[in-house]
Amino acid sequence: MDVNPNLKQRIFYDPLYGHIPMTNLEWEIIHTPFYQRLRWIRQLGFTFYTFPGAEHSRFGHSIGVMHNSHMILRAMGRAVHTNELYDDRVQSAAKTYHQSIRLAALLHDLGTFPFSHTTEMAYIRYGETTNAKNGKGLSDDHEHLGSFIIKNTDYKGGITQLLKQYGIDPQRISDLVKGVDKSVLANQILHSEIDCDRMDYLLRDAHYSGIHYGTYDRDYLLNHFRCVKVGEHEIMAINHNALHAVEDFLMARYAWYSQVIRSARGARFDAMAEEMMYYLLEKGKVYTYSQLMEMVAENPVKFYSFNDQYFMQVVHQAYLNGDFDKSARMKDMAHRLLFEIAPKTIRCDEFKQRLLDQDDDTGNEKILRKATEKLQEIRDVLKKKGSDADWVLEDFPKKHIMFVKSRKKLVKSKTTQNLLLERDPAKILLDNGEVRLLGDMENSVIATLQNKFNFVPNVYCSESAWELLKKEGVI
Repeated sequence: MDVNPNLKQRIFYDPLYGHIPMTNLEWEIIHTPFYQRLRWIRQLGFTFYTFPGAEHSRFGHSIGVMHNSHMILRAMGRAVHTNELYDDRVQSAAKTYHQSIRLAALLHDLGTFPFSHTTEMAYIRYGETTNAKNGKGLSDDHEHLGSFIIKNTDYKGGITQLLKQYGIDPQRISDLVKGVDKSVLANQILHSEIDCDRMDYLLRDAHYSGIHYGTYDRDYLLNHFRCVKVGEHEIMAINHNALHAVEDFLMARYAWYSQVIRSARGARFDAMAEEMMYYLLEKGKVYTYSQLMEMVAENPVKFYSFNDQYFMQVVHQAYLNGDFDKSARMKDMAHRLLFEIAPKTIRCDEFKQRLLDQDDDTGNEKILRKATEKLQEIRDVLKKKGSDADWVLEDFPKKHIMFVKSRKKLVKSKTTQNLLLERDPAKILLDNGEVRLLGDMENSVIATLQNKFNFVPNVYCSESAWELLKKEGVI
């Protein structure tokens, strides 16, 4: 990573990777209100209630993602020389490509909500602009909010203006962040089963939480990334020698989501926080999605306040003011969220964690239906014999926890005729130059497990509801 000593160095020190050099543009971006806001948003939501060390933020994670994108480009021979990258006087198509991928990695979480995905789900459910008659029907999520910031802040200190000043196309960065760029290779670096984002958060989350499910051999894996030509397109593949490192990576991610992210111990607080945010949106007590976009376009310093502290302050103030007094359910959840008091987790056959087959739609629907029917039975009993204080909260998975997408699902959802040009699936480069999907490798454990996903339904309730349900023989 030697750089011309005459060039002024912008260095960020990271606990995982050590010194990370940054370009002048990247350095200016991380000192904007939009980026500094990420310091105040925890990477893992309320997981720190269960694992106290998990206090790390989206700020450090995003810089780590940028660094990993750089290292992947270097491994594939698509990175420009460091002197060229860090010298603003040098301009070339190759440098612009390299810098654009780094910037997309750096900015991929720019629109993150308080406590990350925790409260974001409430905005998606509420769907203020999604359902608006004059809206575009886009999801009210962090990706579209981040894209809005990238393209609609053409003023002093805004991300759009900074990008333009350095000759970078904001639309291109937005496309890269969304994974819809014309470069298949770039999309794979940023959005695939083994990408720069996952490479960072698995190690970072394991480091700060102290739970090492997410660890894998990053250096060995990085050394085996390759750029391969398929038709007119360049794609990302990994040498066959690193097949087991690839498998370790995917298994680590599977275990991390199964045992930490979806574990009832940690997920229960995130579920209550999501429910709280949805309630506050309904009552007009928090910023709406359209208000957030207005702040982005007009008042970045005000938008800076939309972070973890904002959400906790709103909940705390509403709790003190008695705003929850009319709802024993929400008051109890607010009390638990503020003071780390866990609800009960309902355990029964219908809510068991199960390893299911991605391709067995009929069987999966049957299992989900049984879980839904059991949930409805619980709600009916509480409605008939309980009170508002006897609440239940569903936390069924919104996404599958899987190793890779099955071939059948991949074929069904493909956007191109050649599956090797699909963005998400991992590709393996054989010694003879042939490229195959990881799921097609005969000597791969993942190929055997590719159809599987982990179904982890969680249902929580208050103590009074728990006692009533036990008395009625429902659980």
